[in-house]
Amino acid sequence: MLKSKTKLRAYLLAAICCVFGLSAGGSLAHAADGGASYNYSVWGDTVVSPSAYEATELLTGDKLGVGVFKDPSDLHVTPDNEIYVLDSGNNRIVVLDEDYSEAAVIDSFERDGQTETFLNPQGIFVSDEKHLLIADTGNKRVVHLDDEGGLVNIVEKPSSELLKENFDFQPVRVIMDKAQRIYVMATGVFDGLMEFSAEGSFTSFIGANRVGVDPVELFWKRLSTKAQRSQMVMFTPTEFTNMDINDEGFIYATSGDTGDSIRKLNAQGSDILRRTGYFKPIGDINYRPADGRSRLIDVDVTDSEIYSVLDSKKGRIFTYNGDGHFMYVFGGMGNRIGEFNTPVAIERVGDDFLVLDKAFGEITVFQTTEYGRTLNEAVRSYYRGEEEKSFELYEQTINMNANLDFAYSGIGKSILRQGDYDDAMRYFKQSLDQRNYSKAFLLHRKQVLREHFGIIMTVIFGLIAVVLLARAYRKMLDRKRGVSVE
Repeated sequence: MLKSKTKLRAYLLAAICCVFGLSAGGSLAHAADGGASYNYSVWGDTVVSPSAYEATELLTGDKLGVGVFKDPSDLHVTPDNEIYVLDSGNNRIVVLDEDYSEAAVIDSFERDGQTETFLNPQGIFVSDEKHLLIADTGNKRVVHLDDEGGLVNIVEKPSSELLKENFDFQPVRVIMDKAQRIYVMATGVFDGLMEFSAEGSFTSFIGANRVGVDPVELFWKRLSTKAQRSQMVMFTPTEFTNMDINDEGFIYATSGDTGDSIRKLNAQGSDILRRTGYFKPIGDINYRPADGRSRLIDVDVTDSEIYSVLDSKKGRIFTYNGDGHFMYVFGGMGNRIGEFNTPVAIERVGDDFLVLDKAFGEITVFQTTEYGRTLNEAVRSYYRGEEEKSFELYEQTINMNANLDFAYSGIGKSILRQGDYDDAMRYFKQSLDQRNYSKAFLLHRKQVLREHFGIIMTVIFGLIAVVLLARAYRKMLDRKRGVSVE
């Protein structure tokens, strides 16, 4: 009987799924194929979401008039929207203006009267002063050029007690802060990012990315044979895969598919990334076991603490707000526009996204939809302290996507700042934001006590007066009856 009921439920579920055009776990399977935009509910379920970005244009070297891109590996966009493309296979940097027209090609520089070129460069960075830094990987150096292409400095293999004697300096990514300190990500370096002074001297490692040790696995490892131990996961530090720096000088770094694969490093190298969303910002939280978790290989930081990361396994770009809430995802693997073969870098031009594909040798331009623009501006408005505007934009976002749970929390935060604690509690409850609900509850309780303090105190004093009068009246009655009162 029980077995027949189970079969009946299965048939009913299949029928319902057919009616709605789904299969059991369909939203997850579709999302895993990169076909549709999605988000995660507070329970961790994959839910349908409107597209925040749509691919609108493909840029190739031929189309741009600069010749075919060969194995391009990095992008950088300046505040005035100049676009630097690192065309690694051709050992050059192509500079485009904001209209995607050629502005310059940099393929050499002068050093001591001699012309020098690049060899398989892998990373570039442009400072606010338009100084260009190139991770000249094949030549095992970092080249620093000024805004006119003149040589400022060359950082070569450093000499330090912190480095092994046989250390092979192969820089692959580079950034520079406002104090002109240079940070280098180098192949085979597991101790963190290499920090160099403005003069090019190696000073230290920062942000060492250590792998957490599983106590259970460590226990079994100690009981295993040498052959068995060789098959187990090694407890070794992991390399960073990419980095970016924001206007405040904080470094955002990715480290592949490790536990905390996105980090925000302060000047001391400590990770201060906020992870107060429903789930850690790690890319996909639902994935097929055969595929494994997302491998994050690039990060782009924009204003208002919004940051995006690129997953090389599925070709997806995930975007988070400063608290670590998952905002939206787009992209995928394939041959259609908006899909990739070997995505390696992402950058923003205003609110548009550029995604560089190494194998196809092309850049895909993504532009925001109405939904994406509204959500971006809602997050920015809250960050700027514009509570009323943030409230309105989050309301619009929910009207377009009722599945975006964190938007209800965003409305609650906006209302909380305006002092409507009772209404804020309602939105926090709806979004299951327990931490902020508790905060709103405490503030609401204080507000109630403050608003009704006079009444409360009047009632308390009234009760005390009644008790005292009752006691006095009783004593008077006892005296009349001749009862001795002590």
